[in-house]
Amino acid sequence: MTVLKTSMRNFFAHKGRMALSAVAVLLSVAFVCGTLVFTDTMNTTFDKLFATTASDVTVSPKEAKSDDTPQNGKPESLPASVVQQVERADGVKAAEGGVGSSAVTVVNSDNENMGSSTGAPTIAANWTKNELRQMEITSGHAPRGPTELMVDADTADKHHLKLGDELRTISVAGDFTAKIVGVATFKVTNPGATIVYFDTATAQRELLGATGRYTQVYVTAAAGVSDTQLKQNVAKALEGTFKLQTAKENADENRKDVGEFMNVIKYAMLGFAGIAFLVGIFLIINTFSMLVAQRTREIGLMRAVGSSRGQVNRSVLVEATLLGVVGSILGVGAGVGIAIGLMKLMSAAGMNLSTDDLTIKATTPIAGVLLGVVVTVLAAYLPARRAGKVSPMAALRDAGTPADGRAGLVRGLIGLVLTGAGGFALYAAGTADKASDGSLMLGAGVVLTLIGFVVIGPLLAGGVVRVISAVLLRAFGPVGRMAERNALRNPRRTGATGAALMIGLALVACLSVVGSSMVASATSELDKSVGADFIVQGNQRIVPQAQKAMEQTPGLAHVTSYKQLNATLTSPDGKTDDSGVTAADPSYAEDLRRATTAGTLTAAYGKDAMSVGSDYAKAHGVKVGDTVDVAFKGGKTAKLKVAAITDDDSALDQGARYISIETMRKYVPADQIPPNTIMFAKAKEGQTEQAYAALKKSMHDYPQYQVRDQTDYKQELKDQIGQLLNMVYGLLALAIIVAVLGVVNTLALSVVERTREIGLMRAIGLSRRQLRRMIRMESVVIALFGALLGLGLGMGWGATAQKLLALEGLNVLDIPWPTIIGVFVGSAFVGLFAALIPAFRAGRMNVLDAIATE
Repeated sequence: MTVLKTSMRNFFAHKGRMALSAVAVLLSVAFVCGTLVFTDTMNTTFDKLFATTASDVTVSPKEAKSDDTPQNGKPESLPASVVQQVERADGVKAAEGGVGSSAVTVVNSDNENMGSSTGAPTIAANWTKNELRQMEITSGHAPRGPTELMVDADTADKHHLKLGDELRTISVAGDFTAKIVGVATFKVTNPGATIVYFDTATAQRELLGATGRYTQVYVTAAAGVSDTQLKQNVAKALEGTFKLQTAKENADENRKDVGEFMNVIKYAMLGFAGIAFLVGIFLIINTFSMLVAQRTREIGLMRAVGSSRGQVNRSVLVEATLLGVVGSILGVGAGVGIAIGLMKLMSAAGMNLSTDDLTIKATTPIAGVLLGVVVTVLAAYLPARRAGKVSPMAALRDAGTPADGRAGLVRGLIGLVLTGAGGFALYAAGTADKASDGSLMLGAGVVLTLIGFVVIGPLLAGGVVRVISAVLLRAFGPVGRMAERNALRNPRRTGATGAALMIGLALVACLSVVGSSMVASATSELDKSVGADFIVQGNQRIVPQAQKAMEQTPGLAHVTSYKQLNATLTSPDGKTDDSGVTAADPSYAEDLRRATTAGTLTAAYGKDAMSVGSDYAKAHGVKVGDTVDVAFKGGKTAKLKVAAITDDDSALDQGARYISIETMRKYVPADQIPPNTIMFAKAKEGQTEQAYAALKKSMHDYPQYQVRDQTDYKQELKDQIGQLLNMVYGLLALAIIVAVLGVVNTLALSVVERTREIGLMRAIGLSRRQLRRMIRMESVVIALFGALLGLGLGMGWGATAQKLLALEGLNVLDIPWPTIIGVFVGSAFVGLFAALIPAFRAGRMNVLDAIATE
């Protein structure tokens, strides 16, 4: 009880000094809890949707998958006779055929895409009674003919659609216009999909290209019949092999597909929360180390009057526990706020998430509080252990004099060993022959060098701070020298404070190098390999009508088709490979100049010929002249002669196996031939600009596709990587904010520690302005110390990662010096910002009160 009372008294006596550490715990816990609440809410939204949409039993084609579109761009379908077979099964109350496809694009009269910008699908379907499970018609009526359609209310609101407006639907099987005659509203939250409904005949004709076929049959059970029993009865009644699922099985399959995506988001965000926690550990260690040092005399008195080492140790740990509990509880509440903010942000971007579905599982606050408390207590263990070692004789010494200010020799040796081991791991990763092996060594190198730099930080602080000070502070005379000495006074403290900033900036530098190298490598590869003037692709395979429009564009020397086919290859050694083949026009050899290690690529586009990649050839002992059996899905098996082996030391089309369009047509039925995945074109000599304008005009009616020349393509690549990096930088900002709090806390506690010293300096003539400048300079030096270590470490990681990317064809190492220099200079401003409040408080000290402080 005495320990608890002492801890409580000390905690509240120093509550101001604890505040920033509590904020660090709060932010870290909030990010964890916010991530869990957000992802749980999304899962709840999808679970409700899947639970309401599925019929008691659903009958689908055998090969149908919820997350897959067949290679020909048309959904797998089954004959209408299946509906009659199902209706005859025992326990069936009703059965109706459904038609649905997500391989569509819907545009308005202004040719604007009505699809979601968040990646949610656009779905076209026939209106059935089964849709009443999830939708209700709130305006107009259901479609009754080929010129009518119904749209979901969310899409209508977002795009300001009303009854009578025309929408154009583009699919592989059709391209037609219909008027909106009805609006249907979701009974549960729509996560952002765009849905249009047609009558059954129109849906069959325009989505499947055939009448009398359905993509699934919805079966409703009679009273008293379970879904499992109904599934068994329907299976007995069917003639043929089909895929049967109960409502639960259907929902579970859909949930699994969404769950995999959600797990990626969740664990990525939790990873950044972990980085913030790691940075927060340094802040907490620094806080308690300085508090223990400032209370050395007080602790000595406690030991002198009978307190044991264990009691002193426990007293500090109890303070840490209180800090963890307060910060974690506040963090849980802030986490819910973050989750709601993310939901609002996603809703603004087009993914509708309702706060009615806000899901806070009991495990979320428990996990948040436990994590926050455990991390805080662990971080405070070393300072607590140090406090327990304070002897009663310390009561006779001046307070605030740390006995262990210098980094020990043992610590330095351990740091050097860890850094050396990490450096060796990075070297091994950079010289690895396989990316998989190298990635493991890279991970080990990153961890070891990071820990090594943290351990060796106090040893490095002396030399690095002196160098930085010689460049920046000497011009400020005595004030600059005092700032330097203050930063060097306790290398362990400076090292820990700089390390917090180092972690975040190391990751920023690493990702900047990787991203810049990827862009530079891809740009170099495009310049070297791509001969096509124009590239056309989009989020939907290129429908035949769009292909025809492109082929009829004036000013083009040639247009190249590029199709990906599902096929199983059997090499001469008898091993099979399901990676498929690529069918293209012979002009593709001009559009993408692939180097060959054997044979000529033009020969691969000959009759019954093909090419394979060098990795495949090496793995299976294939050489030019060998025959490979290619079993085309939905088609015949062909014996194709290997006419070329392409070099897989390339980032473009790595591992592709080429055949000609004519060879494909020989072995694949017309109704199984896939639409183009991408198309290429080359302008006639001297007509590049005119052809570019003409091609854009030809493709204007198909907004789902982008027409790019090489310059556009490079910029698009750069923008995509830039957006990804900006997102990562945004998440890393949390760790950097916590690091800044660490600098603020270190300076604030340092000012308290030096109260008497500051008073004496003010008494002998140091002005308030000079005092504030000294503290700001000290902060800048500490920030630049952390930045220098972090940026150097991060560039080393990034350069090693690029060596691994080179194994995948990304051969150019590019250091983004403007970014690196900008971050370094920005760190100085971070230091200035962090010092504002501590410097202001120091400047306001009463000189006599400060001198009288013990």
